[in-house]
Amino acid sequence: MKLVVLAGVSATAILLTLTGLATAQSSGEVRTLRGADVQQVLPADDIHRQLEGRMSRNYRQQPPLVPHSIDQYQIDMRNNQCLACHDWTNAGERGAPTLSMTHYQDREGNQLDQIPGTRWFCNACHVPQANAPDLVRNIFQPSTGN
Repeated sequence: MKLVVLAGVSATAILLTLTGLATAQSSGEVRTLRGADVQQVLPADDIHRQLEGRMSRNYRQQPPLVPHSIDQYQIDMRNNQCLACHDWTNAGERGAPTLSMTHYQDREGNQLDQIPGTRWFCNACHVPQANAPDLVRNIFQPSTGN
């Protein structure tokens, strides 16, 4: 009895596999999602480009957008490459904006000479500015400065 059931299940599996292969072969040629051959070089769209210059802020206390690429920047537990230019000790000679003094305060409000861990990961608030479409509908209107 068990042998008959096992043979029936095996035959059904083989039949389904062969049917699937036949269907796949007859479905036509494979097309790519990008609409071109794999070897063909396509130009990148212009919508996701880094913008030059600084963008204005939309509201008070908005973290400034980063006006340059940070693709190769190392920001981890030991290193923060942003501080090479933006730390108060380097900003003047590098011509970069200095970090706000609030970035040098710990949780209790004590002034420090170094960035505390609560402000170490810059890209938690500051993101590179880019000309990219909204991912979701956005009806936000910038403040008028009043």
